[in-house]
Order: sequence, then structure tokens, then C-alpha cells
Amino acid sequence: MAETVGDAPKSASGATSSSLTGALGRLGVWVSEHGRVVTAVWVLLVVGLGIFAPFVEKNLSGAGWQADGSQSVQVRELAQKHFGGNASHAIQVVVHSDTVALTEGQGPQILERVTSELKADPRIAQVVAPQPGVTLSADGKTAIVLAGAGADTNEMVRVATDLKGPLSALSTDAVSVNPTGSSVLWSDFNAANLEAMLTSEMLSWPVTLAILVIAFGTLAAAGLPLLLTLAGLVASAGALVLINEIVPVSIWAMNFAMMFSLALGIDYALFLVVRYRAARFGHGVSLREAIAQTMNTAGKAVLLSGATVLISLSAVMLVPSPSFRSMAGGIMLSVVFVLAATLTLLPLVLVKLDKRINALALPWARVGEHRSPAFERWGQRLWKRPFAWGAAALAILIALSIPLAGLKTAMPSIAVLPSDANARVGYDQVKQAFGPGAPGTLQIITPSSAASQAHQVLAADPGIAGAMPPAAATDDSGLSLISAVPKVDPSDPSLTATVDRLRSDLPDGTLVGGAAVENLDLKTQLDTSTPIVIAVVLLLGFALLLVALRAPLIALIGTVVSLLSTAAAFGVARLVFQDGNGAGLFGFEPQGFLDAWAPVFFFAMIFAIAMDYTVFLLSSAKEHWERSGDPKEAMIGAVAHSGRVIFAAGGVMVAVFFTFALSGPLPPKEMGVILGVAVLLDTFLIRLILLPVALRLAGRAAWACPAWLARILPNISFAHE
Repeated sequence: MAETVGDAPKSASGATSSSLTGALGRLGVWVSEHGRVVTAVWVLLVVGLGIFAPFVEKNLSGAGWQADGSQSVQVRELAQKHFGGNASHAIQVVVHSDTVALTEGQGPQILERVTSELKADPRIAQVVAPQPGVTLSADGKTAIVLAGAGADTNEMVRVATDLKGPLSALSTDAVSVNPTGSSVLWSDFNAANLEAMLTSEMLSWPVTLAILVIAFGTLAAAGLPLLLTLAGLVASAGALVLINEIVPVSIWAMNFAMMFSLALGIDYALFLVVRYRAARFGHGVSLREAIAQTMNTAGKAVLLSGATVLISLSAVMLVPSPSFRSMAGGIMLSVVFVLAATLTLLPLVLVKLDKRINALALPWARVGEHRSPAFERWGQRLWKRPFAWGAAALAILIALSIPLAGLKTAMPSIAVLPSDANARVGYDQVKQAFGPGAPGTLQIITPSSAASQAHQVLAADPGIAGAMPPAAATDDSGLSLISAVPKVDPSDPSLTATVDRLRSDLPDGTLVGGAAVENLDLKTQLDTSTPIVIAVVLLLGFALLLVALRAPLIALIGTVVSLLSTAAAFGVARLVFQDGNGAGLFGFEPQGFLDAWAPVFFFAMIFAIAMDYTVFLLSSAKEHWERSGDPKEAMIGAVAHSGRVIFAAGGVMVAVFFTFALSGPLPPKEMGVILGVAVLLDTFLIRLILLPVALRLAGRAAWACPAWLARILPNISFAHE
């Protein structure tokens, strides 16, 4: 049997070195003694980057939802280059009359105005007038003016934003003008999403402030997390605008960064402020010693937590899609800024405020209290009856996880947009006039020598309603483009079989693409990448906990139990978004599936947040173990010292996330419900019940470490005495 040892407990009598010797303790002291330098750096950083922050919504795009290297992306690039911009990101302007054919009355004049408006924009390539039997309906009441894409997908979203207003304004009482297509869809979605984000922020801030006041006990202290959030958010917004000049960044990067800046800023500030007030006002140590103790204990936990969040999100970079990589990068950037503010700006503010941090204290507030009597009693209750409490929490999590077995995923349908959005109105008009598959027209690019054979295959395929004659390229590339209309709606699952069959049956060198196929290719890529991302996140999370705690068993348990809250959250998501339970309450139209990007991205986010709380709890437990060597004190002390912070931080996160579920298009609602449920369950069932119960049942084994492993791992201590 391998020899095992535990980290040598350190007595409270002072067996450890002074707090001032720790790296983070020295950082805290240095910051407090060089306030002007630190303040100047942060002012320059926030003001310098903040100049660009107002441009974030205008400059960042909503495109990039593609699988790099896929056939569909190749088709889009070839179509833009060789076929006058007739690609998947081209803009389709739908002109429709309910009464007369567009060849009569106001129709010709409006069609002419639409064409002139499109040609006036230099980013539009070739403008193609409606063609009978192709883009002009049989009754003549619906016509499509095709505006070729003369720029990449990100710029075409901006084109759609610039043009959809003037184009819609051409509508009259008799004739409507509605731009549609993927670029307009993203433009409409960005607008709806921005409104939702602003509404959610308005709802969440008062609730957040109320929870913070209760948690901190004073108005002055409650404002500190908002300071961190504001500094981190402004800096990250400006940085994203600058990064976008080099690499396209999705607007979702800012949306998620905004949410994470608020959530993590509150978490980190809670942990540091509670620890500082306990040292300064509870134990009466000097200001210098108080900030050093705070940084060497709570600061170390915050640094480890931030590293865990960054590692978890970095795994999303494994998905070869610009949108996923920029979203993960945006959140990571915001975490870096919030972490930097927590470890440099917050200590300075604490020192400068000192006793004034307790200004406007609530009557019941105990500003110097670190060990919560209420959570100490809770820890003792768990110690006495671990099986009962653990089994109850586990039963709830398993029950909520059961629906996960029937979860279906697909790329978002047009139903994610409000019913009055231009893209959706135009989509429905195209569908009604040209058939259910018309909005998802396939684009097939083939060598001209094989064009006739390719057309025959398309005409004979049971999933194709009709195929247009091959169109030769506008240059001498030797390529031809065939547009084919499927028999089913773009979101119909059977379209996948049609595309797979065509790719198998069409002549060699033929590529199948189109906006709907880009979604299918991304879905395939996500199905491949998701298990890899999950495995990498779990492995890296375990490795980080192992390094920090030097305790393989509890590091493994702390990592694995995070899967329970994730499974339960997606089980609830299946009931809500796939089955439609609560659709009326949350105000959305069920698609019959969960958006395909949700599992991989939300898993990384949930795991990052869960490990955030895991670090807070287990770092406190290790600190007590180092001091006492008593498993009971380690468990109860951890709950008593970190329980209140975890409870308050979890409450704030739940409030923030659920506000996103109350407004806006469907994807933010999915984000709000899934993350809100996950944090709710993780905070109250896992971190405050199951993980303490695991410490109770493991006893001394929780902190055991094989001798060979102990020699390899760094000796990280969380004790300050």
C-alpha cells in the first residue's frame, strides 16, 4: 500500500509564518502603501479603454455561428467570390402585397426604390431583380430582391442593421417591405437581445443591491462589488472593441461578460470584505496585518477561483467556431479585469475606507463577524446526520436529472425572434409564397463540367421540391451554382438526412451549403466537440483543485459533484424549453428542442461558477485542517466561515440569471433558466450540503495525499497564523 500523508496541521499558537511573508499578503501591503500609483493605473485603464466602450454594441457582430472548415462555409466563401455575392449571408428583401400582383399599382415603384436603396450601399455586391418562377411567386404578390453580399458575415450584419430601417420605411398600406435572411436575422436578434439585456440589468441591480446590503450589513460595503463590476465591465467592453478591430468578436461576448463581471465581482468582493472586517474589527489587528491576512487567505482563494473559471472557459476554445471562441474569450477577459480589480483595487479601497466601510450599518449587522453562528449550527447539524441530509439532496438532484435522458438539441429556428421582427415577417412570407423549404434554400457549388449531372441528382432526390438551372460563375473559375429548395422547413430534423444523402450522391468536387446547412454543420461540430470540452474541463478543474488542496480524494469529489447540478439544470431545461412547461410564464414559443450550443457553452459556465464556490468552501476547510488537524473542525469551520458568503453570492447570481429569463428572445431565456437553476441547486444542495457531507464521511482521508504526490505538488497553505 502506498504511503499517505496529510498536510501537516499548524497550531493556532503561531507555527506558521507571518501573513506578511505571503506573496499576496505582500501585494496587498504594497498596494495599500502605493495608493496613488495604483489609482493612477486604474484610472488610465478604465478611462483609456472606457472611451471605446460605448461603441461595443455597434462594432461587435452577431455572426460567426459556423463550423470552420465545413462544406457550408466553403460554399458561402465561393458564392461570395464567384457568384456576385449570392451567398448565405446575402440580404433578401421581400416585397409583398395581399391584394394585387406587384406588377400593378404601387408594386413596380416600390421594387424600383428597393433596388436603388440596395445599390447605393457599396457593401452590397450584385442586386438581382425578382425572377418569375424563382423569386417571384406564381400569383405575383410576393417578390424577393436579392442583395448580394459584398463583405464578410460580420460586416453584412452591420449592413442589415443600416438598411432594414430605410427599406421597411418604403412599405405602404398596400405593399410591405421586409428584409430577411441570416444577416437580417442576426441584426434583429441583436436588437431584441440588447433590449432584453438592458431590461434585465434594470431588474437585477435593485435586487442585487438589496441582497448585498443584507449580506454585508452596511451600505458602504455593499457598494464595493459594484465598484469592481463597473471597473471590470468598462475595461473589458473597451478592450473587446479594440480586439474586434483585429479579430471579429461576437456581441454575445459582451453580453456574457456583463453577466460574469457582475456575478464574479460580487463573489470576490464578498469573500475579501468579510475576511478583512473580521481581521480588522473582529480580532483587532493592525490595518497592515488585516490586509495581509485577507490577501493571504481570501485573496488566495479568489486567485485560485479566478484561475479555475479561466481554465474552464478556455476549454470552449476547442470548438472550431468563431462565435464560441470569441464568447469564451470575452468572458475570460472580463474575469481577468475583475480579478485584477479584486486583488489590487479592492485592497486599496478597503485600506482607505477602513472604519468607514461600516458606515450606515444595519441594526443587526455584526461587522467584525467572520464565523457565522447560524451556519455553524448548520454545519453541526450536517455532522450529526450526514446520511439523511446527503440522501435528501442527492434524491432531489437525481429526480431533476432524469428528464435529461430525453433532451433533444438543434440549432435555433426563426422562432427565437419576436413575431414582428423584419426577418421573421419576411421569412413567413417567403414560406407561404414559395413553400416550406424556401427560406432554407440549399446552395450547391459544383464544377461546371458536372453541373448537368448534379442537377439530375437534385431533381431526383425525394427531399428536394425543386432545383433551379445551374448558373455559371461571374468569372472564369469554372464553377456553377445550383439553388435547390427542400421540401421541409429549415428547422425540420429530416433536412439533415437530405443533406447527408446529397453529399453522398452528388458528383465528386460538389459542395452543399446554404444558411440552413451552416446550422447543420455547426450542430454536427458541436456534437463532436461537446464530449471533448466536458472531459477537458473536468480534467483541468480536478488538476487545479489537486494542486491547491494537495488532497486527491476531496479534489475528485469536489469536481465530480459539479456534474449533478449541471445534469439537473439541463433536466429542467428539457421540461421547460423542449416540452414547453412554463412557456406562458416566461413568454416564449417552444421549439421542441434546446438550442444546440447550450450544452457545451453552459456546461463550461456552470462548472466555472460551481468551482468558484467549491474553492471558497474547500480552501476554508483546508485552512481549518491546517490549523487543527481535526476533520470535524475542518468541516464545520468551513461551513461556518464560508457558508454565509456562498449563500449570499449564490442568491445574487440566481437573481441576476433569472432576470434574463423574464425578457427578450429565447436564447437569453435559456441562459437565464439553465444558469439560474444550476446555481440555485449547486449553492444550496451541493456546496452547503453534499460537499460538507462528503468531508464528514471522508474524515481524515479527505486530506490524505500519497507521499510521492506530495513531493511533486507545490505546498500551498491557506492558514494565516
